Amino acid sequence: MSRAHALQTQDLGISFGAFHAVANVNLTLEPGARQALIGPNGAGKTTLINLLTGVYRPTTGSVRLGDQDITAATCDQRARLGVVRTFQINTLFPTLTPLLSAVLAISEREGLGATWWRPLKRCTHVFDEAHALLARLRLDDLANVPVAQLAYGKQRLLEIALALAARPRILLLDEPAAGVPEDESGELFEAIAELPQDISVLFIEHDMNLVFRFSRRISVLVAGRILTEGTPAEIGQDPRVREVYLGSKHIGTHTEAPHV
Repeated sequence: MSRAHALQTQDLGISFGAFHAVANVNLTLEPGARQALIGPNGAGKTTLINLLTGVYRPTTGSVRLGDQDITAATCDQRARLGVVRTFQINTLFPTLTPLLSAVLAISEREGLGATWWRPLKRCTHVFDEAHALLARLRLDDLANVPVAQLAYGKQRLLEIALALAARPRILLLDEPAAGVPEDESGELFEAIAELPQDISVLFIEHDMNLVFRFSRRISVLVAGRILTEGTPAEIGQDPRVREVYLGSKHIGTHTEAPHV
């Protein structure tokens, strides 16, 4: 395998009895990727993310992070190696503030729970990093507002901030704009586009406006298999993709590569 790849699968698959949910998937993420994973409902997109993050053990194939085979690694081990994800449904603590949420996530990464007798307020570097993280996701002005009072789009941004607290090499976003009002989803994806280039991003998204605007490469999954991959322009013009997923109503102006 080439050292140029940030993450790569080879013939990855999982079966539940006779049902092949994902089969023979060869997926590559390059360093700094902004790659979309699209496909019809039930295509196996979340299942594939679960395979990449260790939630499921594959029936066939392998997963490599750089030159390291992580196929047998657990979720926790993969997260510590830099493979981090968000979920379709928020898993935040509603009574905490974004600042305290970020502080806890950073403290977990730093292993500060092992020194429980040390007051957290003395760990000024943790608070400094938390503030910087919230600023990057445009949440610094909401740092002390209870999570339950945040607009849903801001909550989704906070989830990404907490994922970034783990200092990921690979960031997997499972429908980050799901349930987010249209006027907030653009802001969310602009924040994703501005993430550091040393983070490779793979995101599942059904809103084709967002996909064609913010991805540099698109992988199309159908019935658990990769149908095709390419630039937004290539995918937008592919008749197979039009037939099985996009449809003519989704195609038109979304054929140019994004500038992100």
